[in-house]
Amino acid sequence: MERAAVFDVDGTLADTNHLHVVTWWEAFRQAGHRVPMHAVHRAVGLPSTDLIAHLLGEDRDTDQDAELSAAHKALYGQYFDRLPALPGAGELLRRLAGDGWRVVLATSAGGAELSALRRAIDADEAITATASSDDVDAGKPAPEPVRHALELAGVPAERAVFVGDTVWDMAAGRRAGVRCVGVLSGGIPRADLVEAGADEVYDDPAGLLAELADSPLR
Repeated sequence: MERAAVFDVDGTLADTNHLHVVTWWEAFRQAGHRVPMHAVHRAVGLPSTDLIAHLLGEDRDTDQDAELSAAHKALYGQYFDRLPALPGAGELLRRLAGDGWRVVLATSAGGAELSALRRAIDADEAITATASSDDVDAGKPAPEPVRHALELAGVPAERAVFVGDTVWDMAAGRRAGVRCVGVLSGGIPRADLVEAGADEVYDDPAGLLAELADSPLR
């Protein structure tokens, strides 16, 4: 039977979380909001509108949401030609594909951003499909992104593993009924990932690759 390895991208395969922190912080600053960077960091991984609501509250002026998202997108877009993959990211995906796993990306990125991330990871030949936030009604921590990834892979939840770096990833994976693996490369503490549902936690893709034989992806 087929197996699916579903991966978040930012902070999991690409070393981009702190770029998102800085560019969201600047987008908020330009709009007159003082949002601490540590708070932004904890919110990275949520879809744009949810991130804004999480940081500014439900009683905010929602007319600013589109402006804030556009500002973040423009600021982050300056890095598209030099986004860094995390150590071992491409090798891990190629190894899993070679071992018979269907590798699917589940990410809030889309369009030019997703293309830039895939160029950085440089493992397109190993990727079966990509589920972006544009394809579902609700982003993480809702289970829809992971469920859509499983549909694309044609694999049931009990034969899938989801790898991510945030508590939102772990919550989405758990709600979708898949085993969850966390990585520390996004900057979220191990204890938080475990509490959110991670079965195992590794330093980064290279660390997971080195221990693959004893991991949920064995």
